[in-house]
Amino acid sequence: MEETLTAEELPDRSPYRQPDGSSWPVPPPDGYTVDDFFTLDLPPHTELIDGSLVFVSPQRAFHTLTMCLLEQGLRQHLPNGLRVRREMAMVLGKRNVPEPDVVVVKAEAVKSQRQNRYQATDVLLAVEVVSPDSEDRDRDTKPHKYAAAGIKHFWLVEMTGERDRPMVITYELDPVNKTYVPTGVHHDRLKLSAPYDIDIDLTAIDEL
Repeated sequence: MEETLTAEELPDRSPYRQPDGSSWPVPPPDGYTVDDFFTLDLPPHTELIDGSLVFVSPQRAFHTLTMCLLEQGLRQHLPNGLRVRREMAMVLGKRNVPEPDVVVVKAEAVKSQRQNRYQATDVLLAVEVVSPDSEDRDRDTKPHKYAAAGIKHFWLVEMTGERDRPMVITYELDPVNKTYVPTGVHHDRLKLSAPYDIDIDLTAIDEL
């Protein structure tokens, strides 16, 4: 299950010691900021949501294979001005740094091999593969924040059917209301013309 630390739960700034002797970082009274987040020594794939740290549980094979499938498919017809990245931090504001499973970003936003984050303004598409420990975040919290940040395209991926294959629900931003409008539900094949020409055989997960 995901672990969320808040200032109310841990008011003391000294490290909180667990029975095994390890410690958790203790947030400041108003929660962490982006600047704090990138100075902390944290487990891989930790996210910052509304000033609180969110730790991620080990993922199922479906999660990893789906990310691989979508990453490969997104690269097939990728325009020159775009890049595909997996599990990279995305700065949405002062107190939010989620880590989408896959993103398509502007090529100009890719600065170096040491880079560890992108700005929301650099992201064209964010993809979340739903996990048991993060269902509410993936389906509700993150889409709302991505839309508010102006990210034009969002995909939500669920595991469905007897063969546990990915179902992709695609969304596009309503720029006036800053909300996502669903544009399709895709089971066996993901064929789109936006954000660019995309054609992914979702059944190919069986072969990975």
